[in-house]
Amino acid sequence: MPLPQKTYYTIDDIYALPEGQRAELIDGELYMMAPPSTRHQIISGWLFNQIYNFIQNNQGKCSVFNAPFAVYLTADDEKYFEPDIAVICDPDKIDDKGCQGAPDWIIEIVSPASRTMDYYIKLSEYKKAGVKEYWIVDPTKKFIMVYNLRDEEPPIIYPFSAKITPLLYQNLEIDFSKLNI
Repeated sequence: MPLPQKTYYTIDDIYALPEGQRAELIDGELYMMAPPSTRHQIISGWLFNQIYNFIQNNQGKCSVFNAPFAVYLTADDEKYFEPDIAVICDPDKIDDKGCQGAPDWIIEIVSPASRTMDYYIKLSEYKKAGVKEYWIVDPTKKFIMVYNLRDEEPPIIYPFSAKITPLLYQNLEIDFSKLNI
């Protein structure tokens, strides 16, 4: 008896998803995404505003995007992600479809359904693709793991009471103690 054939998904399958259904694609495998919680949306909106306002007030050259925003990590359309927040400093990477290549800074907010994806799979994929900085915000554990992927340093773990300065903007201080969740 032959073994069942594994389905190999492509970017066309992402585009064919029903309205409102979201997934990420890694090497032919689809990872379905659950709708975000209210707490997730509060954190995402707050972080987006902190970064967006800083860029605007300082005439920054980077752009910040929040999910759903398409990130195509490789030109072969085998890696499609929708990070919670992506900061991109090369305007040539941005087109009508999303970001073509690695953003400079990515923030993912962990939910119970995304824990393995955010902590392991995405970390590995983002590192391989050339993302410089990766933050994992974990509302359940109330900490932020900051990865300096550019310099391949061990992650730094901050509590939700910390003030964190990203690699990209040494003048930006994100004070998590002001996050009301």
